[in-house]
Amino acid sequence: MRRLVFILTLVYIAAAQHQALIDYLERRLLAIEDRISLWQEQTTRYASELRELKLQMVSQLESLDKEKETLRINLDGVGTRVDRVERELDYLETQNGAQPCVDVDDRLIEQQVTLVKEKQKAKYLKLTDCSDMISSIKAMKILKRVGGPKGMWTKDTSGASGKVYIFNGTAEDTINEFASVQDLARSVGFSLSTDLKIPSSWKGTGHVVYNNHVYYVNQDEEITVVKFDTIKKSMTDSAVFPIQDHVPVYSLNPETVMDLAVDEEGLWAIYATKQNERHISLAKIDSNTLDIEQMWDTNCPRENAETAFVICGTLYVVYNTKQPGRSRVQCVFDVNDLVTNEEAPLVYFPKRYGFHASLKYNPQEQLLYAWDDGYQILYKLSMRKKLEI
Repeated sequence: MRRLVFILTLVYIAAAQHQALIDYLERRLLAIEDRISLWQEQTTRYASELRELKLQMVSQLESLDKEKETLRINLDGVGTRVDRVERELDYLETQNGAQPCVDVDDRLIEQQVTLVKEKQKAKYLKLTDCSDMISSIKAMKILKRVGGPKGMWTKDTSGASGKVYIFNGTAEDTINEFASVQDLARSVGFSLSTDLKIPSSWKGTGHVVYNNHVYYVNQDEEITVVKFDTIKKSMTDSAVFPIQDHVPVYSLNPETVMDLAVDEEGLWAIYATKQNERHISLAKIDSNTLDIEQMWDTNCPRENAETAFVICGTLYVVYNTKQPGRSRVQCVFDVNDLVTNEEAPLVYFPKRYGFHASLKYNPQEQLLYAWDDGYQILYKLSMRKKLEI
């Protein structure tokens, strides 16, 4: 009997050990399954990040290829200009003595420098009593997506008509004209638009429509502002912008060599030069004659700038933030020194798809017309008086 008990005890102990081993193996298998699941999640995430990185690299390489081609074209143009200047100099030297030509050139240069300095020092005389400034972005409306990643859309900022104008791309010669915002919203692509052919191609996204005229920027050897009558369908005026050694005004929109803007005071030009390469400059233009009325060098940097606009004589420069799809007004410049960066409120734009290719202010509606990766967006502004800051 005792032998039977002993045998049963041994069997019980062996069964208990076997069960413990099974429990241990099950726990190990569960732990291994958890680690395998974690590795699968990490592998999936890494693969997704690598795909995104690949897409970003492909996009950057395409952008570099385009910039390389643009640089090559610019260099070819510079070479052509140098050859022409050398031929003209050779001809002048055969016709006249060298010293008188040098004297005339020196006098002309001195006159131009003096004129620019006078226009920079003169006090700006306001044309209106406008004293509004932005307080915040009140609302955002995504109207449509039509066209390429970069472009510009706007109404006639003077309120002369309700027509809408679309500049699709950064180097074209045909504007799409819609009878109204409603026509644009319900149009399939550009099916409800009328083609408005202009005499030369525009450059960048810095154009405006004002008092039944399109003002657009053309760049060949020099920067030219062209004035085009939308009713008569003809060019009424053009003027070479009197700066040398210009550079793209915004680092994030290198196609825009100059950005035209309209506010309550009229027509403005936002630009940059190699002489003040790190910062943005501003000029007031007579919309009738295209003459430069006054010029300012601002303290607003070009680096990381998307675009800019003017309201009541105050320049607002929009910069890209570290957060994808977010940007904000980070620098302001008031021509009458009524507002400084320290006094101006921080204005953040709602999260979007990419970054702004253009922002056009409409003083009649107090709206910003934005182009963001092919989307046409409206921003409703909340305003306050400058003296309330």
